[in-house]
Order: sequence, then C-alpha cells, then structure tokens
Amino acid sequence: MGLERFALVIFLGLSLFLCCAKSYAGSSQIEKANYTRLCRTKSILTVNGQFPGPTLYAHHGDTVVVRVLNRADQNITLHWHGVKQPRNPWSDGPAYITQCPIKPGAEFTYKLVFSNEEGTVWWHAHSDWARATVHGAIVIYPKPGSSFPFFRPDEHLPVILGEWWKRDVNDVLTEMLQTGGAPNVSDAFTINGQPGDLYPCSKGGKIMSLIVIAVENGKRYLLHVVNAALNEELFFSIAGHPVTVVGVDGTYTKPFPTDYIMITPGQTMDLLLEANQCSSTAYYMAARAYSSSAAVPFDNTTATAVLEYAGSDSGSSRASPLFPGTLPAYNNTGALANADHPSDFPLTIDSHVVITVSINELPCPRDTCEGPNGTRIAASLNNISFVTPQVDILTAYYRRIGGVFATGFPSRPPLLFNFTADDLPLIEYNTSVEVVFQGTNLVAGLNHPMHLHGYSFYVKDTPLYNLVDPPMMNTFGVPRNGWAAVRFRALNPGVWFMHCHLERHMTWGMDAVFIVKNGESPEAQMLPPPPDMPPC
Repeated sequence: MGLERFALVIFLGLSLFLCCAKSYAGSSQIEKANYTRLCRTKSILTVNGQFPGPTLYAHHGDTVVVRVLNRADQNITLHWHGVKQPRNPWSDGPAYITQCPIKPGAEFTYKLVFSNEEGTVWWHAHSDWARATVHGAIVIYPKPGSSFPFFRPDEHLPVILGEWWKRDVNDVLTEMLQTGGAPNVSDAFTINGQPGDLYPCSKGGKIMSLIVIAVENGKRYLLHVVNAALNEELFFSIAGHPVTVVGVDGTYTKPFPTDYIMITPGQTMDLLLEANQCSSTAYYMAARAYSSSAAVPFDNTTATAVLEYAGSDSGSSRASPLFPGTLPAYNNTGALANADHPSDFPLTIDSHVVITVSINELPCPRDTCEGPNGTRIAASLNNISFVTPQVDILTAYYRRIGGVFATGFPSRPPLLFNFTADDLPLIEYNTSVEVVFQGTNLVAGLNHPMHLHGYSFYVKDTPLYNLVDPPMMNTFGVPRNGWAAVRFRALNPGVWFMHCHLERHMTWGMDAVFIVKNGESPEAQMLPPPPDMPPC
C-alpha cells in the first residue's frame, strides 16, 4: 500500500494536581489507586482517587484554569474535548501536536476558554491510551440571564460510558504495537466506572459493582452522556423510560424522542429523562457494543446501572430490575436555530476536500505480524498514515521551524497508494470549508468516529442538505463503507488535530492536522504561547 508508519509508546504512571477556577483557585490530586473489577484488583491512574474523574461545571463564556503538576516518572497531557479554545491552541492538549508532554517533575497550566458551547463536553488524557481511566465530563450551563431551549431540567446527572481491561491498558497497547495485530478487546464496559451485575464477581459480594442512580417521581433530569470508551461504539437505553435527545457535543439539536441512542467514542449527548414510572420498580440502564463489521472482534458484554425511585423498597426492587426491551442487538444497523443559539451554516464553499478513511496493511519481516496474512495493521487518511513528530507541530508552525511537517495534504484521494508524508492542509482564515469523508472496504469496512479539535461543524450524511439548522457536532461517525460531509467556517486560527476516535485507529495513523492561518486583525490571530509551555 506504500504506507510508512511508526508509533511512539509512552507508559504513564503519575501524580498530578488539577486546579480549576473561574474567579477562584483550587486544587485537587490526581493519583494512582487500586480498583477491583471482575474479580481482579489493579492500579490505575485516577483523579482524586476517582474513576471516572470529577465533573467540571462552567457557564457559557466562562474561562477555567487547570494547573497540572506531573509527579511521576512519565509524561502526560490533557485535552478538553469539545472546548473550541478560540485563538488558544496552546491549551488544546494533544501530545506532539499542540504541545510537548508535561515531563516528570514539571507542570503546565491549561486555560480553558469556553465560547458558544452549552450542554456536555468532556476532558481526557491525550497521551497514548491513558484516557481509559483519565477522563471526566464537563457540564456547561447557559450564560446567566439565558435559558435552555427546552423544558428546564430539575437536576443534572452525568453518565459516563467506558471500557475496562483486566490487564494494564499500556500492556494491551504495547502488545498491539509489537505484534502488528489488533488489540485485545476489553473485558467489560462500565457506567460511571462500574460494570454492573451481569459480570463475574458482581453480585452478592462485598465489593459494590453496580451504580444506583436515584430519581424522584415527577422530576425532569438532564443526562449528560459521554462515551469515553477507547474502541467501541455503544448502544445505551433505560428500561421503561424513553428519552429526548436535546443536545450533542456541546450544542443543542432539534429535540427528538427515542428509546435508545448509539453513541461513538468521543461523542457526548444530552438526554431529557422524565421520571414518571412506577416507583416500586427498579429499572436497568444498559450499554452494549454496536459492531459495524463482522470481521472485527469486539467486546460482546453488557454494562448495567440501576435507575431507582426515591422512597422505594430498594432491597426488593433491586432484586429484579426491568431490562430495556429496546436495547438493540450488537449488529443492528437499523438542531435548533434561534436568536440565542444561531446557525452559521456556510451556504457557499471556498475549499472542498475529499478524504478516504481506511484500514491498511504494512509489510512485516517474514510475515510474522498478527495482521491479515502476516502483515502489520495501519490506518490512513487519503492513504497517508500520520507519523507523530518529536517536536509539537504548533510550536514548529508558530516559530517556523522547518523539517517537522510538510504541507500539501491531497484534497482528493490519490489514484495510486504512494503517499507517505505528514502532509497537512493549510486553510486561509475565514474560509468556508467542506470536507467529505468516504469510508473504504480495505482490510475491513467499519464505522469511523472522526473528531476535529478546535471546531464544531455542520454534518451531512443524506442526499439532501439541511441548509437551515443542520446538526452541529465535533465528533461524527463515517458510516461503514458510506460517507459523511462536514462544513465549517475557519474562524479559529491555529494547529488543530483531526483523528479517528477509535484509539487503535489513531495509534495506527488515521490522523491529520489542519492549520488555519492567522487573519489580518489582532482578533483574528493566535494568542502568543504561555510562558510555561513544556519543552520537548
């Protein structure tokens, strides 16, 4: 296929301080802690001993400061997924893209600049596979004096979906890189850090493995759902309780009722839940994988939590919760615009790009790797497999350091599979951009959740454009062997990472970088780097 690829392996085991502030300063500890799941105890990286990490709360337009002190002997970065960081790519977080990692004994202060985000976004580590346990939700309320464009919820409930391996995830990653094959699938899914009672060692023991969410009859709840899983798209449903989707990726959408959702890694959704069912019954929340390809192994288990009404007899109701009858099988393939939340959909296009997203194969000496026919598995965009540099691209671009990256990413798929460089698309400020992503059937056709840092974009995947209020997202699924188009206006100068949010695909090279040039006015130019940028 003409691809070249290498991967950088970094093992994490660290202690950090997390300091968050709007108009105040505070601190909290990130540390290793022992957690027991599925009959085994292992040490994982946590925030304040918590898995998942703490939820951050902010209002539309706030600024939050996060101070990270690395007390371990390995590197770390944090990414604020869905926070656009206008003019401030220095705090975006992906390692060797917008910063060099925070080295042992060093520290770095992130400045989170919220602009028009509302609803749910999230934060996670952006160094190898550390985000398996280093992640948490970010809930953004409307700005003071404004309101939700739907019935006001009585309470907010974060629901974080994740994956759990019995082994250290760094060992899973290392084995994948050494063998050239696919990684071992996870051993369980989790809801707010727990797998639920359908797994071994999960019922009747001393260790609590089931999350119980208490609600009051007659109240309305806004669920802030995050798919923090590394490699699996997930179905999610609540027995006896249809929900109304009112937001995705920190942006409101046209409300629509549904019995279940399918959410890709990296995506967030806001779901309105009416607590109006029988109070004497407990109800399972359940999450299981959606597998878009029979050729790719996946974790075929189901995580559960319990929705329980306050005042009920928890002992009897929890003994036999109702299971969601509408949770799809693993192979089931079956926006708002107003004065406060305007749509700025580009009607005319200045730059048009077509990108193929593919799984590829690399030759392996003596055909000894564990990919198809003894090859090493890779991934690409327009047949370019991204190679992580040794100097972060943002600094190289800002300081005009040569030899770190090349420009000229092809705007069309190549006719021959002979593109091997780290070619990056350069975009003029205020350009209206349309990018069409085309899935391929190379090696295995499957869905690809693509994420672009620094931007939200309007998504199209049907024959007719919605030009009035199309959905706005920052992570969207390119369907198996299908296509999707996104449009955005390049109003955020800087270096912005674009990648598949399946962690194995990002490791294999399904990545690229968009560079948006400075505009003419000072307000259209990148801010200067902060003084404490970590050195390479």
